Amino acid sequence: MADGIVPTLAELVALRAAVGRRPAARSGRFGAAGPARSSLRGRGMEYAESREYSAGDDARHIDWRLTARTGRAHTKLFQVERERMTLVVADTSAALYFGTRVRFKSVQAARAGALAAWAAARDGDRIAALRGSLREPAIAPASGPRGALHVIDALARWYARPPDDDAGLPVALEHAQRLMRPGSRLVLLADPTSVAGVPDHRWPALSQHQDVVVVLLTDPLETDPPAQTVPFVRAGGTLALDLGASPVRRAWRKTFVEPVATALESLAARGIRARALSTAEPSEAWLSLLGSPRPQGA
Repeated sequence: MADGIVPTLAELVALRAAVGRRPAARSGRFGAAGPARSSLRGRGMEYAESREYSAGDDARHIDWRLTARTGRAHTKLFQVERERMTLVVADTSAALYFGTRVRFKSVQAARAGALAAWAAARDGDRIAALRGSLREPAIAPASGPRGALHVIDALARWYARPPDDDAGLPVALEHAQRLMRPGSRLVLLADPTSVAGVPDHRWPALSQHQDVVVVLLTDPLETDPPAQTVPFVRAGGTLALDLGASPVRRAWRKTFVEPVATALESLAARGIRARALSTAEPSEAWLSLLGSPRPQGA
């Protein structure tokens, strides 16, 4: 297999070293105090038990049914979530299986997903993955290198060739919303044109209680086409496009350039961190998104 066209398990596993060069999230000695991150992910949403209300308890957590049944005020207690889940969502649309510099966009997506998996394992998260399929279930969450390897194996399969059952990014994100819990992190690997097809209501539903990071896969030919005639192979022969002609260049920009800018702008407005990652860039160029603060949404 030609390098850069199909991702290999060996290259995805080797990316663990690139994550090792990135500083790990530190746990504070005194919990959440100070600049270091705590290992606690915040109060989980799973109900644990109820006890009698004490002065100072949050009135929003009163167990009204038990209070009515016993005649004494009770408050609900919730399970503290100590392990965050990182969910890698893989867009497997046909537009990703293409590239002109260094590697295919699909290979860059697999590499970015592998880096997300290794970073999650290093930070103590449980790691899961899914794609837009009505047949294949999600890769179940698991911790440590074992969890990362399960996800990496799936990414290598998914990005080897376009799956014949791809149901689209909206389906993948609908599945993700059902799987994720408050405090989870979602890392989305997607073609900009796929992001354009996601319903507007899906983004706030995902980002309200989760940390969402979007990696937009691009190719230099798409974002910065040469002003010359370029031949393209298609079914039935070859099509020559004069990318130096103004009408053709405008149409090209509308198809390939504008979706990237639109996606970056709209996602930032919703408080979602996003970055375009070219096939010619180092695969780890996007990793700073995992440690940067959330942008202020509109």
